[in-house]
Amino acid sequence: MIDEKKKMTAQGSSVGADDGQSISKSYENSIPTSGEEINDEIVNSPESLEEVYRRMQRMADPRYLHTLTMTELFQTAYMSRPPVAEGLLYAGAYILAGAPKIGKSFLVAQIAYHISTGQDLWGYKVHQGTVLYLALEDDFQRIQSRMFMMYGVNDTPNLHFATTAGKIGNGLDEQLENFMQEYPDTKLIIIDTMQKIREVSGEAYSYASDYEIIGRIKQFADQHGICVLTVHHTRKQQADDSFETISGTTGLLGCADGSLLMQKKKRTELDATIKVVGRDQPDQILYLKKDPQTQIWNLEHMENELYKEPPDPVLEAIAKLVKEPWSGSPTELVSFLQIDMLPNTLTKHLNVNSGRLLLEYNIQYTNSRIHAGRRIKLTPVSEKA
Repeated sequence: MIDEKKKMTAQGSSVGADDGQSISKSYENSIPTSGEEINDEIVNSPESLEEVYRRMQRMADPRYLHTLTMTELFQTAYMSRPPVAEGLLYAGAYILAGAPKIGKSFLVAQIAYHISTGQDLWGYKVHQGTVLYLALEDDFQRIQSRMFMMYGVNDTPNLHFATTAGKIGNGLDEQLENFMQEYPDTKLIIIDTMQKIREVSGEAYSYASDYEIIGRIKQFADQHGICVLTVHHTRKQQADDSFETISGTTGLLGCADGSLLMQKKKRTELDATIKVVGRDQPDQILYLKKDPQTQIWNLEHMENELYKEPPDPVLEAIAKLVKEPWSGSPTELVSFLQIDMLPNTLTKHLNVNSGRLLLEYNIQYTNSRIHAGRRIKLTPVSEKA
């Protein structure tokens, strides 16, 4: 989706499954490996101009394949994908699929309202931000009636609606870029439905076409560190794997970061299930019941309760001791925390867990190189930041 001038970081992000690249809003603090680190200092001399030139020539070769060693991987800090609703929606491209008239629009309206107001949804912690809801099969009067039925006059200026938009690759890209510039705190964009934004062609439902449309949505989501939730339909044919009922080819699921499949036994029932799969959360099944008066979906129970990582002693120690900005060498941090760990081991541990340190403990970690050696900075930030 997306302006070629705003490519993702690193060597270009693949839109394929498990691409392993950090999102563009992530930070990378690479530690040079050309020398041996002793007492937090790099003792080998920097590369000569000739060596730098030879390396640049090698990288410019079209046969060059960019790789990272495992050591280099652990010497780089990547920001985790920002959560929108922890355990349910993260930055990336998601699909919500279900049969026509099953209640998908009320469901995404509910998700949009909770994200825009910051109210937790079904026990999932929500990270508040601006929401754009492209209700492309509705008009503003219907949207008004729907939101009033659900929430009365408890409105919010953080939820934006549109009933018309361009096609992907033909206007929509620029519209969304412009919206992000105007509302940089956007957390979620909902596209209802996918069919309304895709150009119709002879290969509209080929694997390549399906993969490309989600790939472009994913590229945009990754570029801005937001979640784009696209509403789509299922087909009537049964399948061994219920996710195979999603209309189109497996290219949709193959490229998406996550999928929510909404199902009912009978269209007139108030009960529904949502099966959730994704790269950043465990598989889950949510059992919902609709309030017939407000049309709000309430959680009855869920299968596969969310996995919670056990406490990390290092992160716990940092959270306890760092109440104001701190900076120093890895050796000084070991002493400050009073932990039995080698400075280099501590640095790698924090590189791997920098995202968790920020998301769970609201402490920003940076690792940079200065003339005297490595310099670590730990900065408490507000939860809203």
